[in-house]
Amino acid sequence: MNTNEIIQIILFFGLGIALTPIVGRFMAKVFTGEKTFLHPVLQPVENLVYKLTGIDPTEEMTWLKYLWAVVIMTVVGCVSLFAIMFWQDKLPFQAFFNPQGLPGLSWHLAFNTAWSFTCNADWQSYSGEGVMSYFTQTVGLSVHQFISGAAGLAVLVAVGRALKRASVKSIGNFWVDLTRAILYIVIPFSILWAIPLAWQGCPQTWKPYVNASLVEPYTGQVQKTDDKGNPVNGADGKPVMIDQKVDTQVLPVGPVASFESCKQLFTNGGGWYGVNSAHPYENPTPLSDFWEMLAIIVVPMAQVFMFGLLVGNKKHAWCIFSVMLTLYMFSFVFCWWAESQPNPVVHNIHPLMEGKEQRFGVMNSTLWATSCTAIDNGSVNSMHDSYMPLAGLMPMWNILVGEMLFGGIGCGMYCMLFHILITVFIAGLMIGRTPEYLGKKLDAWVATWAVIGVLVPNAACLIPAAMSCMPKLVPTAAASLANGGPHGLSEILYAFGEAANNNGSAFAGLNANVPWYDVALGVAIIIGRFAPIAAALAIVGRLASKKTVEAGAGTLPTHGWTFGLVLTGVIIIVAALTFFPALCLGPLVEHGLMLAGRTF
Repeated sequence: MNTNEIIQIILFFGLGIALTPIVGRFMAKVFTGEKTFLHPVLQPVENLVYKLTGIDPTEEMTWLKYLWAVVIMTVVGCVSLFAIMFWQDKLPFQAFFNPQGLPGLSWHLAFNTAWSFTCNADWQSYSGEGVMSYFTQTVGLSVHQFISGAAGLAVLVAVGRALKRASVKSIGNFWVDLTRAILYIVIPFSILWAIPLAWQGCPQTWKPYVNASLVEPYTGQVQKTDDKGNPVNGADGKPVMIDQKVDTQVLPVGPVASFESCKQLFTNGGGWYGVNSAHPYENPTPLSDFWEMLAIIVVPMAQVFMFGLLVGNKKHAWCIFSVMLTLYMFSFVFCWWAESQPNPVVHNIHPLMEGKEQRFGVMNSTLWATSCTAIDNGSVNSMHDSYMPLAGLMPMWNILVGEMLFGGIGCGMYCMLFHILITVFIAGLMIGRTPEYLGKKLDAWVATWAVIGVLVPNAACLIPAAMSCMPKLVPTAAASLANGGPHGLSEILYAFGEAANNNGSAFAGLNANVPWYDVALGVAIIIGRFAPIAAALAIVGRLASKKTVEAGAGTLPTHGWTFGLVLTGVIIIVAALTFFPALCLGPLVEHGLMLAGRTF
């Protein structure tokens, strides 16, 4: 720990907290229809969108109709994105949009990636610069980074709006909420963040990849190929290797800065390059590193304050904010401490830089790792697979608790709502009265959907993870592992945890680009996206139809330390009861074996 690191941590969290009410208040104004400084320019565009699409901005939707609008938009987007990726080498204007001549994706990779980006998970089983054309990256993936983040924010707005209403069945209009999110928030914020990234060195070009001459050419061995480009094997079946002089290197470029800004701001995380934000083009300088990490937290933190304004209870919002921030900061501090400990397996060498961001050090690596998992961002600047067992446990824990320590755009807050309602129910049972939340009496319908919102994504994580550990059931699953033993289990558990909670970050070490993992992870992504949305809308649709009751002497205040502590306990206990056995078999037992000198 040094002075520069302490200053950076203070600036990082300080700016995030300071921007929360500013950005949150702006977003609340956008969705309540109040005028902002952008309205003179963008309101005519908004009205034109309604006119061209036939949207009636005054029309209201029930919760079920709102849900179907989200589902239909996502399915249509998924089908179109699948087609773009599957036939990317057959599309017109190849010289401009696909100058590298990259082939189309396999069906299973296209299936996985299409659902991943339309569901705001942005999990990647590929290296972007070697697989995706410019057209696929920008018109395909980047467009859905905008839309999927805006859709999550729209659902949160509907949740907040419905909780404020009484004795009605409508919760707003999804298409209006989506349009406003894209026009007033997603696009302007992305432009604002992209300009400094381009200034710092992120490429922003449509030119083909560049061939650079090496200062120090070298000779390496490659497998011999025949006249048709097929690899040649010897009589013993082994590859025939030949020497090849290497004097040039391909430098992959593209419109990276614009892709990167939306990826970071709206909890996407899908990188232009395979190594994501560890790539010097995607993250060129210390300033870009800080700017990108700040982008991860700005909107997710602000959405909590916006929620407080929408429901008319800022004290409640700050209480939730405090719980989220406490758990988030604890995960960072613990991860940083664990990764700073000597490793007896490698003769207590310190610091442990294998797999870390070599330019910025251990602190920046662990801060990014815990931020991208607490915030449901999914971008990485280090390989979590290389972390000490207890350090790698913290990003995994942030995901498994439900991806709500601020979490994704919209989903972080409405996933926290499930735990809030469970907390209110428990408190109501303890004092023997009907639980109330924001002036609404809670019933069995609300309790059932709250439990569905918590447990269904957990099941979508644990069931396929268990199946992947059964060679007789899924023979190909174990072959994708880079490590055996408890570390291999961690790789599998992390992959399905991020998919079921729409995070998108990778533990690394797992070759997921095979039919089983592409399909199974894709299904987990679908369940993890729509189960919480359906549960949240079903709950607030029910509560919007109820009358508001005045708070009485027995009403549990939802803005004090008592509520915050109970809520924190519920979050930890629910996650521990669900995942503790799996974590014991993974990172916890691996830590004990590491202390005994064993590694995997």
